[in-house]
This record gives sequence, C-alpha cells and structure tokens, in this order.
Amino acid sequence: MGQTPQPATGARLTGVYPIVATPFRDDGSCDREDLARVVRFIVDAGADGVVFPGVASEFETLAPAERRELVGVVAQSCGGRVPLVVGVSAPDATTAAALAEQAGSLRAAAVMAMAPPALRDQPQAQLDYYRAIAAQGVPIILQNAPPPAGCGLAPESVAAICAAVPGIRYVKEETLPCGQRITRLMQLAPGLDGVFGGAGGRYITDELARGACGTMPACELVDLHVEQFRRHRAGDAAGVRELFNRMLPLLNFQAVFRMAMTKEVLRRRGVIRSTHVRAPGPALDDGDRRELDALLADVTDLIR
Repeated sequence: MGQTPQPATGARLTGVYPIVATPFRDDGSCDREDLARVVRFIVDAGADGVVFPGVASEFETLAPAERRELVGVVAQSCGGRVPLVVGVSAPDATTAAALAEQAGSLRAAAVMAMAPPALRDQPQAQLDYYRAIAAQGVPIILQNAPPPAGCGLAPESVAAICAAVPGIRYVKEETLPCGQRITRLMQLAPGLDGVFGGAGGRYITDELARGACGTMPACELVDLHVEQFRRHRAGDAAGVRELFNRMLPLLNFQAVFRMAMTKEVLRRRGVIRSTHVRAPGPALDDGDRRELDALLADVTDLIR
C-alpha cells in the first residue's frame, strides 16, 4: 500500500491520541479493510491524532511483516488529516530503530517506545535502546508502563533517560499512581514538550489537573474522550468530571476485558466485523455481554 505523507513534525502534540485496535478476521488473519475503517472512525470523531501500534493494538502478536504493512495502512488511512504516532516498542534496540526508520519515511509526528521489561534493571541498556531510536531523527514519546508490559521506571529514572536522550520529547506515564508520577516527572524534566496520560483514561481528571498534555485511551469510545478534552480546553473542569463519572463504569469494564471489550463495542458501532483477539486475556461470556448492554445503554445519549 502506498505511503501517504503525514503532517510535518514540529507542532506540539496535545489532546486525544487513541490507540488504534488491530482488527482480525475470524480466522485470525489481519483485516486491512477494517483497520482503515477504524482509523477513519477515530479521525472522524475529532481525535487530535492516532497511535499505532500500541499494547491495545496487540502489537506483540503481529509478525514483523504484518506490523510494517499495517503501519502503512494506518498512515494512508490518516490521509494527512491528523498526526500519526508510530509505536516502535520491540524486544531489542535494532528492531525498534528499524521501525523508527520506517516511521520517519512516513513523516510520523513521533514514535512511541516502551523499553522491554528485560531491561528493567539495566539503565545503560535502556539508554542504548532509546539512543538507537533517537538516531532515526523522529521525536520520541517514552512510554512508561508497569510490568509485565514495561519496566515501570521511577520518575527519576525516566527523567535521567530524557536528559541523556534529547530526542525524547514526551512521556506517556501509566505506572501507578499516574497522577503523582506526572507531577514528579514534570518537576524533574521541565524541558519535555508534554506528558500524556494512559491507563485507559481511568485517571484523566487527576492527570489533567496535574498538567498532562493529553491522553492515549483505547479507541472504541473516542467520541466521548474527544468531548471530554473539548470541555477541558474550554476550562470546564466540572464538565470534564461529569462526563468522566458517566464513562467510568465502561472504562473499568475495559480494564478487565481489554481488547475483547474494545472490539465488541467497535463491532456494535458498525466499525469492524469480527471481534477476534490474538492477545491472551479473558473473553466475554453471555453475562458479560448483558452487562455491557447495560453500560452502553447508560451512555446512549453521548454516543452518536
């Protein structure tokens, strides 16, 4: 698939950057048509940008060739309408750097990289990992996730890496307690362009109050996240909290079922056809689907 140029890098990234889910067919193969439909759904909902692939994209289940091809699909589907952040997390620096090189060829606004958990107690190896990625010349978002996905680095360690690797311009902080860590990181690394919240948007009121520049949630409720951030930009803190309180039961449900819930909601919203999940995790049973029915019914006035 051809490569579509993305918006030029340089503008500060803020707002809602959902993680694009990877649709699979019932037989487990990648569904490129539905992937393009997911991207259009996110962009049409008013998201500030898109991120692919991330943990919520089941990136660890993608073969190298699949991953590179699907990044191209996402880039073309964005059509230059919003910034693209390419996830380049990989088990080793060489692979991550090669993925960052591809992102650069697509004029991605940034790459997002999570140091592999095997490097948790190896600070020099962590530096080497991020330096290899930075050598590709694309701004970096350092994703700090807790084990088993990531290293769960202390704010002091994250700040030290950022100071040693100037190419790191942002952090996505989702090691608990996220709010405290965002405050501490902004004190330790004031030169960053921003700190994003993650963890599915379950702590966004605290994150925004502490100065987070944006959020990177799952994508099935993107229109609600966009409205939430619109209220934040308008200075309507009470409105942000009101919407957060209405969304929270769904966000908590998503924290348990992860991609299974994301894909079920996307299917119900007519975005994808199959809810097949490659990544390990609990599947929905009939009782879970009835509970999801009730949770979605509570927000029908918010979902178009």
